Amino acid sequence: MEAGSERPAHHVQSLERGLAVIKAFGSGAARLTLSDVAKSTGLTRAAARRFLLTLADLGYVRSEGRYFTLTARVLELGYAYLSSLSLSEVVQPHLERLSAEVHESCSVSVLDGTDIVYVARVAVSRIMTVSINVGTRFPAHATSMGHVLLAGLDEPALEAYLRDAEFERLTSHTLTAPEALRTELAAVRGQGWALVDQELEEGLRSVAAPIRDPHGTVVAAVNISTQAHRTGQDAVRTSLLPSLLATAERIEADLAVAPSARVS
Repeated sequence: MEAGSERPAHHVQSLERGLAVIKAFGSGAARLTLSDVAKSTGLTRAAARRFLLTLADLGYVRSEGRYFTLTARVLELGYAYLSSLSLSEVVQPHLERLSAEVHESCSVSVLDGTDIVYVARVAVSRIMTVSINVGTRFPAHATSMGHVLLAGLDEPALEAYLRDAEFERLTSHTLTAPEALRTELAAVRGQGWALVDQELEEGLRSVAAPIRDPHGTVVAAVNISTQAHRTGQDAVRTSLLPSLLATAERIEADLAVAPSARVS
């Protein structure tokens, strides 16, 4: 804030500064050092450090050595996360093409803690009792995209997830035993896709595939959702899965030539 500028009596300067720290992350600035944040916001290093550590405590920022990055939780506040990644801009045309091809709802999500967070979606009809939008969160253990994202974790990260997750039983089909989920994830890792049958909600069947960065790391997941009474498991595998896998490949090709489309 410029010296001498006046603010209303209700103005909370600390909130303004905290938001300024979040806004410092953007296209071409997905990873910032403490000095970078201080320079961008005009804060002292000590103040920038306090804000960054507070945001980290709240789950909005992640520290990686001397660098800081935003997490998907910032989606709860707005679109700062998407602006820093531009992942949604890359995947949206692919989702629209896929949805038009299979006539089903399609989505892309990332993993945030023990949840998946939707970053892009094309809906052809409402097939769940809850509305799904960008920023919607679901527990990873009960979703096809969650299974794909968890299968992409290394062993220490998966162990941490299995330790921290609350395996809530959402339907009679939900996997709630950590070892049963571990077995399922091994199968997903081997076949390269995940089919979840009514684990999140009765009547909902979905299939998901990983989206990898140029280094082979799973950074997101793409899925197709359908009604269980309309599309059997065999039909999912034969009619939906080939289009889904082809879409994942096209997204990966675009990510390889779009360095600004990062997921951290």
